[in-house]
Formats: sequence, structure tokens, C-alpha cells
Amino acid sequence: MARLFHVPLSPFCRKVRLSLAEKKIEVELVEERYWEQDPDFMRRNPAGKVPVLRLDGIIMSESAAICEYLEETRPDPSLLPSDPVQRLEVRRLVSWFDDKFHTEVTSKLLYERVNKKMMKQGYPDSKNVKAGAKAIKYHLDYMTWLLDHRRWLAGDKMTLADFAAAAHLSSLDYISDVDWNRSDVVKDWYAKIKSRPAFRALLADQVSGFPPPKHYNDLDF
Repeated sequence: MARLFHVPLSPFCRKVRLSLAEKKIEVELVEERYWEQDPDFMRRNPAGKVPVLRLDGIIMSESAAICEYLEETRPDPSLLPSDPVQRLEVRRLVSWFDDKFHTEVTSKLLYERVNKKMMKQGYPDSKNVKAGAKAIKYHLDYMTWLLDHRRWLAGDKMTLADFAAAAHLSSLDYISDVDWNRSDVVKDWYAKIKSRPAFRALLADQVSGFPPPKHYNDLDF
């Protein structure tokens, strides 16, 4: 069986978990306190980051590379379109959420509210929290624009772009940092993603010391 070293609220780990589940790949989840730099874990990934996936006798790291590997070796169901232009758009949006959204929003909200406490790195920086709370409004508005023109974020079919976005938003939703009233279309999109079987394990996540809000695992939120 595959084994995934992860942190429950990491959006990068969640993106990989969603891809594995959508492709019906059974996986054993191993929670890894990567910041403690355990020697065994550092041997698996000298970068000292999660996710790390052991599959097919290979140890692989970096969520983008892992998802590409899964797509190339297990293309059914496909999370990347066959058309090169459509693939380009999916990859652009995955990068948008994993780079821009993460830098401007996730790192400023999730890291300050959760990671700092878990890693014993002090108290949340209110300036970062305020900046993240402001930035997420822009990103929700951009998602609204995309979904006003498309059925899914990158086009007519659900793709890895949707999983990348949902991975970040679900992590933030766990700490009640998403205003779902800002956009009906984004809320409807998330409800569709949230209702997929691949999402069930994420909705069951529990992080010690951080109980989720009541709406977190509610499909009719």
C-alpha cells in the first residue's frame, strides 16, 4: 500500500490526498511533524517538507511533481485535459493557488493561527492575519469571475486546478477563515467539490487543539 507522510491541514498534502482518492489509490496516512527534522524523514526528503509519498517503490516529494506522476502513471480518471491549451490553464491555476494564494493568504492565516502554535514559535502576528484576511477577498472575487464564465475553475470539467483551490480553502475553512457569503458561485463550487467521495477523508480530519467549526464537514453549509 502507498504511504503518505503529511500534515492534515497542509494544502499541498491535501491536494495530493484528493488526487490519490479521486484515482482510488489506497494510501496509509502518516502524520509527520516535519519541523522536528526527524533523521528518518530527512533521509526521505532532504528538503524537510511534506508531502512525501511512497508509491511504486519510489519515494517522491513536492506536491506538483507527485500529482504529475499520478496523472502520468494512472491517467484514469484524468485531472489534466488532453488539450495542451487547456492543460496550460490548469497548470497556471494550480500555480496561482500554490504560489500566489499560498503566499498572500494561506501562509498568513493558517501559519499564524495554527502552525505557530504547533511549532511553538510564538503568537500570531496581527499584521499578517489582517493582510491575509484582506487578500482572500481578492482571490474569492477572482474565483467568482472564473466561475461566472466556466463550469469549473479551468473549464467544463473538474481538474487538478479545482483540487488545488479546494485544498487551500478547506484548510482555511477548518479555522473559519473563509467568508462563504461573499460569493454564491464560489460557495456552490465548493459544495460540489465537498460532496465528492474523494473529499470525505479531509472532512473527517481532526487537529488536536484546533476543533473545526460545525459547518466544516456539513455538505449543506
